[in-house]
Amino acid sequence: MMGAIARIIVLAALSAAGAGGYWVGQHDLSATDISRMAGTFVERALGGEPEPTATPPAASDPIVYYRHPDGEPAYSATPKRTADGREFVAVHASEDVSFDAVSVPGGTENKGAKNDAASIASGERPILFYRNPMGLPDTSPVPKKDSMGMDYIPVYEGEADDASVVKVSAGRLQRSGVKTALAAKSAISRPVRVPGTIVLDERRVSVVSIRTEAFLEEVAAITTGDSIEQGQPLVRFYAKEVAAAGALYAADLKSGGGRKAASGSFQRLENLAVPAKAIEEIEKTKKVPISVTLTAPRRGVVLERMAVDGMMAEAGETLFRIADVSVVWVVADVPEYELSSVRVGDKAAVRIRSLPGKVFEGKVSLIYPEIQGQTRTARLRIELPNPDRLLMANMYAEVEIATGATEPVVTVPDGAVIDTGARQIVIVDKGEGRFEPRDVKIGMRGDGMREITEGIAEGDRVVVSANFLIDAESNLKAALSALTPEAQP
Repeated sequence: MMGAIARIIVLAALSAAGAGGYWVGQHDLSATDISRMAGTFVERALGGEPEPTATPPAASDPIVYYRHPDGEPAYSATPKRTADGREFVAVHASEDVSFDAVSVPGGTENKGAKNDAASIASGERPILFYRNPMGLPDTSPVPKKDSMGMDYIPVYEGEADDASVVKVSAGRLQRSGVKTALAAKSAISRPVRVPGTIVLDERRVSVVSIRTEAFLEEVAAITTGDSIEQGQPLVRFYAKEVAAAGALYAADLKSGGGRKAASGSFQRLENLAVPAKAIEEIEKTKKVPISVTLTAPRRGVVLERMAVDGMMAEAGETLFRIADVSVVWVVADVPEYELSSVRVGDKAAVRIRSLPGKVFEGKVSLIYPEIQGQTRTARLRIELPNPDRLLMANMYAEVEIATGATEPVVTVPDGAVIDTGARQIVIVDKGEGRFEPRDVKIGMRGDGMREITEGIAEGDRVVVSANFLIDAESNLKAALSALTPEAQP
């Protein structure tokens, strides 16, 4: 019976040769190909399965791994046998590994055959669905292209659960120039740069005057700007009241009893600021000198000279102003909003425009307890040594005050913080190309670093370059998640 059926089928095939010849010619098939096709057709018509025509692999085709002969999820990197003694099947590099489910003896479906050895070794997560590359609210359960030919983006298992996490491929990371850094604990030094002015130390300025009316007989050849030493003669004068007090003191000394007995007249000479050298001369000679010489009370520079030979000086009238310039002040104006950062004792670096390349180091010695109403600034004072007298009064100065935290705090580079005005965001690198935007609270800022008081911890890796691109994609993903239905394919 089967032989008759076969002959009928063969005759039917031959009768169709006239119509099939055109098709054969169009597909450029050889006689061997036609014979193989006919044999396959006959075998299937008789209810059998044709034997697969195996193409032997090339000698240069390497073996990638070995799989179980029954298609079970068992693989080996070296030749291996099953429990019943059968050899594992070699899988060459050129062979196409099927990702469809296969049937194994017994009629059960082998789910493990959906992944090849490379996928299992890499631990790649399954793809849930594919989303539109332009952010449109449509998805696809299979790979797809949009109207412009762009591939839909795969969404892996676990990514759909956290809409804030962004997945970026390695190639895209390299092209966009994403750079990361670790959040670390360090002390932030934030310099405050303000203008200042050199002024004289008020405690080192002296005025030379006479406490009674006097005639100036001779003034030393000293002019404004000259440097003088302590004790150097300045002016010789005659004062009637000083002469009377000196005569009384000399009389008391002659009467016996020494300075103790003449304490009253001695005190009067001291009240008139008679130099000690003139009093010693009265004690020695018991005579009253005709004139008295005033000397410089300190070493310094003559700021003003008002004394003139032969003039009549009133009591208390200023004859000379002398200043010690070995130490000067810098008075700086700090804006009111920066005042909370400055403390007494903070180090300060002062630069003078007329002295390029020189930096003078000092410390903040005083913050004046007053805010200037017009400029809304506070004045502070910095003391600077001036042994070479390079610093002069009224010079303009540029002051840099080093302020900052005394204890280490969690810091990130300035570029890691995206400040929108209403909120501050830091992109955290979670590894494997996954990034998460986090809201943070920032503190002090300085030296290119920012303090993070809340949101991230020490050791977190943050994005410091191209973080705006990741943040934009995160916002797009959040918007897409809100538009996409809950039931995913």
